[in-house]
Amino acid sequence: MNTDARIRNQRWLRRAGTVAAAAVLLASAGAEVAIAAPVHGPVLRSPAGGYQELWVPSSMGPIKVQVQWAARGGSSALYLLDGLRAPGDHSQWTSDTDALRQFVGDNVTLVFPVGGHSSFYTDWYRPSSSNHQATTYRWETFLTKELPDYLAGFGVSRTNNAIVGASMGGNAALTLAAHHRDQFRFAGSFSGFVHPTFPMWNEAMRAAMIDEGNFDVDDMWGPASDPAWNRNDATNQAELLRGLPMYISTGNAVPGLADLRFGVGNTVNAMGLEAMTMVANQMLRDRLVALGIPARIDFVNGTHTWPYWQQALAIARPMILDALGAH
Repeated sequence: MNTDARIRNQRWLRRAGTVAAAAVLLASAGAEVAIAAPVHGPVLRSPAGGYQELWVPSSMGPIKVQVQWAARGGSSALYLLDGLRAPGDHSQWTSDTDALRQFVGDNVTLVFPVGGHSSFYTDWYRPSSSNHQATTYRWETFLTKELPDYLAGFGVSRTNNAIVGASMGGNAALTLAAHHRDQFRFAGSFSGFVHPTFPMWNEAMRAAMIDEGNFDVDDMWGPASDPAWNRNDATNQAELLRGLPMYISTGNAVPGLADLRFGVGNTVNAMGLEAMTMVANQMLRDRLVALGIPARIDFVNGTHTWPYWQQALAIARPMILDALGAH
């Protein structure tokens, strides 16, 4: 081999060694790095098992989403929505319930959108003027377009999804499923405020949203006469739920052992909130019965707090797996 050829060979070996070293570094960094962004191109299966935190682009800016991938790489997904006090750094489903453990062996991806404080997971008319909100909430757009499109890059189906929510998220789960039947095959509401157009209940929402972040309900759906209120009322939209498997659960405002750790003040507040949701769910039940639309509806002992929603999710789990074919 002449001198020029030897030099070219050495250069090629150095470049090859650099590429190999980079590949080893990426592999040793683990799955977080390897799938930090969705795969563009044909994907047959989602990651099999494990937990990951994603940052998903949206019209509201990047949204954090916690994910537990389907145990065996299945394509179905369960979206879980928080309540009014949704934290900005995690889903309370992951911190205040055992949702991750409940589904760890199941072939369904759990999707926990993070944020949405006082949003009702809907598309607002404009940013909240009372707290100088920087961007307009566009949660319906995110949950039904931007997020499923992003997850499709990991092999998650856009059409074989279930959705459940607690409190604020309960009504949203039902209305999102009602208006997006091509996406959702199951919906569940746990202590959901499912009839917001009932006279003066908009004012109860106004008070709650002022208390929780100083949000202005008028910037969300306008005055009580605005059609957006009717569109986002699960009871009024009940006909659109016909044929959809549903589990609806609410407490009767009677505290139990699960309330002891929250103290007297919090328990009294949780009792009052659950008394309101019980009435709303009774009206939804009557509406579904009048329309001849079947649903499992449970009124149980309990208040407006996470231990009872954990129990509701456990009851809903086999129904969710059946609806999605995710056993």
